[in-house]
Amino acid sequence: MDLTRAQAMPPKPNVARMVEDIVGCKWSLAVLGAVRGGVCRPGAIEHAIEGLSKKVLNERLSKLVRFGILEKQAYPELPPRVEYRFTPFGDKFLGVLDGIDALQREIER
Repeated sequence: MDLTRAQAMPPKPNVARMVEDIVGCKWSLAVLGAVRGGVCRPGAIEHAIEGLSKKVLNERLSKLVRFGILEKQAYPELPPRVEYRFTPFGDKFLGVLDGIDALQREIER
């Protein structure tokens, strides 16, 4: 069974849906803020964000990786070490979130 080219290629991300999904989720915003602040390891992120459970953190990290905003780097060490960092797309996406934040501050003046 041959896949057509359209079937073989993953769908392009819908940025508006990403913004809606991430801005509407306090945990996603908190995770992005932590990674932006240099907290890159899952355990450190969990400890840095009060009230965030391991399950919710893993769900949010998976979603942010799936969206192409973060990338996961696993190191072949004992004990295993995993870190998350922004992709080039993620850096651009932060600009969108910064723009939303700037608009909010402007409205509140």
